[in-house]
This record gives sequence, C-alpha cells and structure tokens, in this order.
Amino acid sequence: MLFNSLEFAIFFPVVTLLYFLVPYKLRWLHLLIASCIFYAAFIPSYLLILLLLILIDFFSGILIEKSTIHKKKWLILSIAANIGLLCVFKYYDFFIANINAGTGTNFLLLNWALPIGLSFHTFQSMSYTIEVYRGKQNAIRHFGYYALYVMFYPQLVAGPIERPYHLFPQFFTVQKFSTEKLYEGLRLMAWGFFKKLVIADRIGEYVDVVFKNPADVNAGNIWLAVFYFSIQIYADFSGYSDIAIGAARCMGIDLMINFNRPYFSLNIREFWTRWHISLSTWFRDYLYIPMGGNRKGSTKPSIHNTEILHCCSLLQVLPICLLQRKEQLHCY
Repeated sequence: MLFNSLEFAIFFPVVTLLYFLVPYKLRWLHLLIASCIFYAAFIPSYLLILLLLILIDFFSGILIEKSTIHKKKWLILSIAANIGLLCVFKYYDFFIANINAGTGTNFLLLNWALPIGLSFHTFQSMSYTIEVYRGKQNAIRHFGYYALYVMFYPQLVAGPIERPYHLFPQFFTVQKFSTEKLYEGLRLMAWGFFKKLVIADRIGEYVDVVFKNPADVNAGNIWLAVFYFSIQIYADFSGYSDIAIGAARCMGIDLMINFNRPYFSLNIREFWTRWHISLSTWFRDYLYIPMGGNRKGSTKPSIHNTEILHCCSLLQVLPICLLQRKEQLHCY
C-alpha cells in the first residue's frame, strides 16, 4: 500500500482511531494485523518471507541471550540468514546475468520480484540480534511484540531503521491520546505529502522525459535534469520518511529523524550526517566502530574514513530512488 493512495487515506484514520479504542493489551495485535494488511497490499505471498526473517531472528535472540559458549555462533547464523536472503532476492540475478554475459554460460535466473522494504527490515532485524549479543537489549519472549518491531507499518517499507532499545519501550508503554502529538503528526504528514506529490512528482515528469531520451535534448537540459533529480530524490525519500514519522507520532510513537536539511550542509562530511541518518548511523554503529573506526573497535582498519560508510549508504539509496522514478514505488 502506497502512502499516496486512496487505500491509505482510509487505512490511516481507521487504524489510528482503533489504536486508541482497543484495550492496551490488544494494541500490539491491532497494529500487527494492520501492518500485515498494509504489507500484503503489495504482494501477499511475500508476507511468508517476512515471517521467515522474523522467526529466524526471534529465536536467535533468545538463543544468544541463553547461550554462554555459542552465542557468537547464533549471532553469525542470524546475520548470515538475513544477508543471505537479501542477496538472493536483491543481487543474485544481477551477478548471474553478468556471469552469463561475460562467459557465455546460461545459468538460470530466478526473476523474482524484490520484496518491498527487504533492505530496511533486514537491517532492523540485525540491529536487534546484535544488541542482544552486546547485552544492551533483552531478548523479547513475546513473538507478537517482536513481529510488530519488524513490521510496524509506518516504517516497514522505507524506514527509518529503528533500534530495538528505542522502539520496544514505546510498544510496552500505554500511549494516551494527545492532541499535541496528533497535530504534530498530521503536520509532518502534510509536509511529507507536499514534498512527494507537489515537488518530487512534478519535477519527476521533466526528469523522466530527459532521462528516457537524452539524445533528443541539449546539454543544458541534461544538466538541468540532473539538478532536478537531486531535488526529486530528496523530496521523494524525505517526504516518505516524514509521512512515516508523522503517522507513528499520531499514535504517540516517536521514530528517529531520517533527514535533517542535507542540502544546507557546509561540506560533504556534514551532508552525510544529515542524509538518511538511520542508515548512516546503522553502518557507523554496527560496522564502522566495531571495525576500529574512531579507535573504538577491536580491529583497526587500514583506512579510517567515514566516507566509506556514506558510500555504502549511497549504494543503498540510489537504486531505491531510481526504482521510485521508474515505477513510482517509494522504496523497497
């Protein structure tokens, strides 16, 4: 289900209203069912893939916490399963197609559609098992609450990528209706819709024409389209994040800010601290620092350079934005 759809215009107020009407003990179930409906609007059968990821990491977290000798093995198994599933769906056909083209072989392509949001809930799932391994997060014994952590519908498709120690306490707290948070949430959603529908979609019409027929336009139009595209991907992606954050805030749940006016940055380093913050900080916390970044890890890398992580973020974001422009899907 897309945020900018008639279905969501009905889905959002109904889900938000029922959230405050159902008893607190059943709110997790209400949100989980709503999230399943939201995700099933894309490809219903892919709920099974999401369920597989949830099962793997739910039991991995418990086994990591209970183990003393083999906890690292359970963590490696969890991470391998997550990355393996991501690679099969996202990169298998790409590599096999290049191998076939380069060697003349005819290896079979899967031709599977990419599950919506797979990258985002893979990273969010891994952050849970890593934090349990570090001892900073208790393993969740309630399967429904853990499933909701992965499937919470506002940030299911395109983030922000949340941390377990930030999201779980909010699920376990009785969220009372607040007109102030409702106003803040609706204001954020309105601003997100403006960025998406008024700025990104309108600019995208020009960008599509130029990028599809570059030989038919002059250099000036191409450079203008490149400039417009930089605005489009920001307005599209940050607009989607604003809608997600706003929808959650209407229910009293705070999600982390994902964009902080990145184009007002004074340099490239500052830019990458303001763009897709949840992904950049994910790489910082779970890859860069553990490898020795800022001299806080056990293994010191040969190059101490945060731009490496920012390039990783860019490699995740650009395919998403290109897919948005081509198929009008927000993010996967």
